[in-house]
Amino acid sequence: MASISDMNPQELAEACARIMWDDDEASQALGMELLHVGPGSASIRMAVTKQMTNGHGNMHGGYLFTLADSAFAFACNTYNQVTVAQHCSITYIAPGKLGDVLTAEAREISRKGRSGIYDVQLKREDGTVITEFRGHSRTLNQTFLPSEDDPA
Repeated sequence: MASISDMNPQELAEACARIMWDDDEASQALGMELLHVGPGSASIRMAVTKQMTNGHGNMHGGYLFTLADSAFAFACNTYNQVTVAQHCSITYIAPGKLGDVLTAEAREISRKGRSGIYDVQLKREDGTVITEFRGHSRTLNQTFLPSEDDPA
């Protein structure tokens, strides 16, 4: 693997995503697929299964939140700084339905110091937006990849 100083921002984002994905049992168990990651952005896709539906026959809101939260996590962890959610909110616009394939598209709005703001849209395959999610992030004093300054 190349050293961090040799990586461009896209390569660094992809390296961090590989490390996160390898340990992300929750996203993998729900059948999520990481489609794209880049500096401050990520896209994840997931199919709505019968086990994800609620008493109304719609996708349970907790699963919608989980999909958006996973995209948020991958978007804010692209700079080799371990980053966690500080606050998140979601607005449900339309229901997800059994058989829908949803894509969560996360993008960075602001990143200053240890704090960031990310917006995530969940869309159906036809482009219909079904949720708007906003996540506030906080970096920790940890990295995914060792820097050249770290003692061996």
